Amino acid sequence: MDAIRGFTGEHGYPPTVRDIGKAVGLTSSSTVHAHLANLEKLGLLRRDPTKPRAMELVDRATRGVKGFVSGPGLPVVGHVAAGSPTVAEELIEDHVEVPQQAGGRDGQFVLRVRGDSMIDAGILDGDLVVVAEAKEARDGEIVVALVGEDSEATVKRFFKEGKKVRLEAENKAYKPIITDQVQLVGRVVGLMRDVR
Repeated sequence: MDAIRGFTGEHGYPPTVRDIGKAVGLTSSSTVHAHLANLEKLGLLRRDPTKPRAMELVDRATRGVKGFVSGPGLPVVGHVAAGSPTVAEELIEDHVEVPQQAGGRDGQFVLRVRGDSMIDAGILDGDLVVVAEAKEARDGEIVVALVGEDSEATVKRFFKEGKKVRLEAENKAYKPIITDQVQLVGRVVGLMRDVR
């Protein structure tokens, strides 16, 4: 990544595979391609395979570097229940550009919502919630939490009640979850919805 960032900063455009190989001491273009593919899988790089110089680092450190798109791309890492808790799938499904107004400045990842327990907060089934990693939350904040021995993931409002936590739905059809077995994953800082 440093070679890509450095070349782009110096020249004003992204490097070719050959430029990257030269910068890091690799003579085999297939080895460079393999490293670039790994960066893509990790969500750190986006490329257009039809254009030799069309690559974009998905890294906040590239903001302001000439030649890069500055919008943050965040990984979509599965789904979270807005209903009964379910096991979160922590696999990167996709990457999405998240505008600052939708939480892109503070978020680290995105989860797709399943269920209707948060509809009164405007969070609908199929929405994408932008999450900032956090181990603590203030009362009333909307959080993603792992609940119980099975670490089931859910999105709810957070309230501390003595030694326990109350996770409150925003739908009267759901009862609150009151537990001392909760691990915060993060705070919901934004929301995106496809209206097509």
